[in-house]
Amino acid sequence: MGEPTLETLPRRDRTIMIAALAALTALAWADLAWLANDMAMGGMDMTGFRMIPACRGLMMPASEPWQPIEFGYVFAMWVVMMIGMMTPSVAPMILIYARVGRQAAMQGKPFAASGWFAAGYLLAWTAFALAATSAQWALERASLLTPMMAGASHIFGGAVLIAAGLYQWTPLKDVCLWQCQAPLQFIQRYGGFRPDAKSSIGLGARHGAYCIGCCWALMALLFVGGVMNVLWIAVLSILALAEKIIPAGRLISRLAGGGFIAGGIWLLATVFR
Repeated sequence: MGEPTLETLPRRDRTIMIAALAALTALAWADLAWLANDMAMGGMDMTGFRMIPACRGLMMPASEPWQPIEFGYVFAMWVVMMIGMMTPSVAPMILIYARVGRQAAMQGKPFAASGWFAAGYLLAWTAFALAATSAQWALERASLLTPMMAGASHIFGGAVLIAAGLYQWTPLKDVCLWQCQAPLQFIQRYGGFRPDAKSSIGLGARHGAYCIGCCWALMALLFVGGVMNVLWIAVLSILALAEKIIPAGRLISRLAGGGFIAGGIWLLATVFR
């Protein structure tokens, strides 16, 4: 077999990168499905208890405060969830990074491996996972979540839906979404790819911060439909991806926002009618 040519190398790199990202996403989703199945406990009545996402059938009395180990399990769940939901969204950026990196290496000007950029991006979402875990703890203390991690109040659910829907129409959403839709322009705006790992991680984290700015309201909807509702997680993941990769992503964002507002108004109406 002959040596790889200049033309075949990018295709090979692209194939390897896509396979790695797909494997990472699949592993995260498999773990989420496992956690959700464990928490369901075969349909058993869990009244008075809350499940801990540990894949070990752990539970606590619903009235008991969180223990540090429970916080750790919930944080790990959120980290895995963010990896599964957001890795597809960053794939176009990482593929561009890998392609340009190969060209730079062939010209004798290599920069840090694309894995460092991906690590920075996921590090930003790990920080978000910590904030989401803290929010979940606070919401459970306020009795706004059920022991199965879903919204416990139509008023709460309606308010979150309306807030998320309104955010979809804001200028901040527009700015953050544009940064996610135009990966090459993002790289050029912030000085190009970096030769060292530390700077590459920082660039990835910056991109992740814009992605959080774009998607945090969608993630808040997990507290309405259920943090461990795999179907609801999938719907929000597809919406987040569609906003970023489809040319009419801004229209999709606003249409979804209108739907969220309508859904929130309907939930509130069921309370006050």
